[in-house]
Amino acid sequence: MTDLLSEVIGYIGLDDRDQMLLRDLHPRLAPWFPAIIEEVVVALGRHGRVPASPRPVILAWMSRGLLGPHDDAFFEDRSRAGREYLQTGFPQHAMFATMNALRMAYTSRILELHAMPQAANVLRAVNKLIDLELAVLLRCYQADGEEKVMQRERRIQVDKIAAMQTLSNGLAHEVRNPLNAAALQLELLERRLRRSVLDDPKLVEPIQVANHELARLTAMLNEFLQFARPPLLQTQDQDIVDIVKHVVEVERPLAKRRRVELKFPYHPPVIASVDSAKLHQIIQNLVRNGVEATPPGGHVELAVTNGTDAAVRIRVSDDGPGIPAEVLPRIYEPFFSTKESGTGMGMAIVHSLVAMHRGKIDIATSPTGTQFDVELPRS
Repeated sequence: MTDLLSEVIGYIGLDDRDQMLLRDLHPRLAPWFPAIIEEVVVALGRHGRVPASPRPVILAWMSRGLLGPHDDAFFEDRSRAGREYLQTGFPQHAMFATMNALRMAYTSRILELHAMPQAANVLRAVNKLIDLELAVLLRCYQADGEEKVMQRERRIQVDKIAAMQTLSNGLAHEVRNPLNAAALQLELLERRLRRSVLDDPKLVEPIQVANHELARLTAMLNEFLQFARPPLLQTQDQDIVDIVKHVVEVERPLAKRRRVELKFPYHPPVIASVDSAKLHQIIQNLVRNGVEATPPGGHVELAVTNGTDAAVRIRVSDDGPGIPAEVLPRIYEPFFSTKESGTGMGMAIVHSLVAMHRGKIDIATSPTGTQFDVELPRS
């Protein structure tokens, strides 16, 4: 039984006796089913759009609720109905009004069927059933609201990144020309010094230091350009597990140096249409961040799973100290880094490449570690 269903059943106190009363009520209410259905249809029409062929659906709903069992299949049945209500634009208040109409229809018939105190016992069981159904339906509306908030936040993040990409592209182009010119002039100066009588190591050494710094700036500039102007996706069917295996082998030397165990248990092939080079970069950035965040003796573990029928999920989790609450909102912000030598581009590039795949990335972090879940569509 799902945690939510078990929790709600325990909270409202729907026990075996209640379920027995509901099962016994079903055949007694059966003669009134057509009239009850019409009352519910009227409530649907008053408060929302009436779905096509509602009567068989309402009949099945009533029978399933009264007869039970109230298990995972029941939870999925009610959840599916909630998702269908949402897809048709059925408002939450209309759902409440409709369920209340069903509650009142049951109540009036039960009072005709039973005398007190039996009527009170049966009504109590029916009210628990309706409350259980409302709880499951409300969870669907809540999940939909949470998903819309997440989508809005993702759109805001994508817009911010797009603006930063435009700025980075212009800045990189402005910097690249004088940077290349400076590197060329230093190279010419070094050659002349070596050919002249002034071939003194003390004179050449500062030039070499300057060249090293220019090379570092060039690498940083190339990273900016990669973020600002990522090449188009070149997608084809790939085994995601193979790509993860390759990343693990590439990053294993760094993990060994830092005495961090890099774990990727056996996985069967998982096929999806992705850009293998870009996905490799996504995973590599996440793994490297995890290794750098994990103390000696810790672990970084990867997993590949089928998120849904239409998506695959790649998980990277570590044993690090977690991401501070004040840092978490800025994790994908370009140029933001908590590392002394970091450019702040790694996670911005990850987010950009995931967005290019029309995927999403979620973070769960605590003082005992951080987990990144990347979900990508199969095609």
